[in-house]
Amino acid sequence: MNDDLIRRGLVLLGCGKMGSAMLAGWLDRGVPASAVHVIDPAPSDWLQGTGVAINGPLPDNPAIALIAVKPQMMGDALPALQKLGGGETLFLSVAAGTLIASFEAAFGSDTPIIRAMPNTPAAVGRGITAIIGNAHATPAQLDLAEALLKAVGQVVRLESEAQMDAVTAVSGSGPAYVFHLIETMTAAGIRQGLSEDLALQLARATVAGAGHLAEVSGEAPGQLRVNVTSPGGTTQAALDVLMDAETGFPALLDRAIAAAANRSKELSNG
Repeated sequence: MNDDLIRRGLVLLGCGKMGSAMLAGWLDRGVPASAVHVIDPAPSDWLQGTGVAINGPLPDNPAIALIAVKPQMMGDALPALQKLGGGETLFLSVAAGTLIASFEAAFGSDTPIIRAMPNTPAAVGRGITAIIGNAHATPAQLDLAEALLKAVGQVVRLESEAQMDAVTAVSGSGPAYVFHLIETMTAAGIRQGLSEDLALQLARATVAGAGHLAEVSGEAPGQLRVNVTSPGGTTQAALDVLMDAETGFPALLDRAIAAAANRSKELSNG
């Protein structure tokens, strides 16, 4: 892990589900507990057992301050970090819907800031996070942010902050779409005569296995679909329903993702 980060320290504002997942990943990757300073009003038993500093004095010039509080808590939480603004400390936010401009207003326009959008599979080290920095975030700081976020999954870099709404709609909210798919597959299996436990096991394993295959196979999703589909067979019968131009997945998911992206824009604009 980055020597400068270990020497100067890391501040984590908020240690809920996402903050805890990231902290666990950092500690597993070799960041010493002594280098981490956590601000959290209700530290969990797990957090207190990690050996990190909790709610104590902050280092004067930490390498990075990661903001992992809910957007509605920003007003109360950010003052704890204001003294770090305008210097060499990189601010990294994983708070949904909060624009870089909001952090520049809080910490100073010359403060290096990176906005990130992770998703909940980060809790098991299988997340994906998109990042974008402001004009004061250096290439080295972007590399540092990427290294930290890779502790909980993949990282991609955006070309502009405007892309963050689409990222939120596809990958930020996306796990919920997949969980709902598992729910509906399970319910459909029950209606076809399976027990609830068996239908749920089949649906979970099928979605997880297919997702892993899509990641590692090197083939396009469309080709993987073709590989499973025999002309005139059972899969084709199902796909005729799912791929219907008006009522199937293409139109439904297009509307769903557009709705999520539009809501993201509304929240970001206040």
